[in-house]
Amino acid sequence: MDIQHLVDRLEQVLNDSFRLPLSAYLFVNEDRIFNIVDQMRVAVPEEVKQATRIQAEKERILAQAKEEAERIRELAKQEAGELVKRDAIVTNAQQRADHVLERARRDADALRQDADVYVVEVLTKLEDDLLHSLAVVRNGLHKVQAEQAAIAETSPAD
Repeated sequence: MDIQHLVDRLEQVLNDSFRLPLSAYLFVNEDRIFNIVDQMRVAVPEEVKQATRIQAEKERILAQAKEEAERIRELAKQEAGELVKRDAIVTNAQQRADHVLERARRDADALRQDADVYVVEVLTKLEDDLLHSLAVVRNGLHKVQAEQAAIAETSPAD
């Protein structure tokens, strides 16, 4: 039986009892009171057992929740660590890629400058060779023209 119900019954018995005028004393039905007290003695241990079971269940649930929270926290720490590692790897790879690109740009610029120097040298040499060839051609032309003019002067007019 519920202890609260028994307390309510006890209170009802006391309320229904005869009060001695001008005093704090009541005439109560002793059998009814002792009957309720006996029922309370039986009910209280059952209520205490039930409260103990509920308290134990509460503590078990709290311990389980705490364990689960700790497991989740540890998992979150591991994930955060992995993310930090991945981020560090990505950052490191990005820095290395930037370094490689910068070195490639410098090498490309140096090759371009070397190629420009080479082209200028080759074109200058070609120009010199062409100017020399042109001079040879002009000299050859002047010589042939001079020989033709000399032959034309020495030959009798027909």
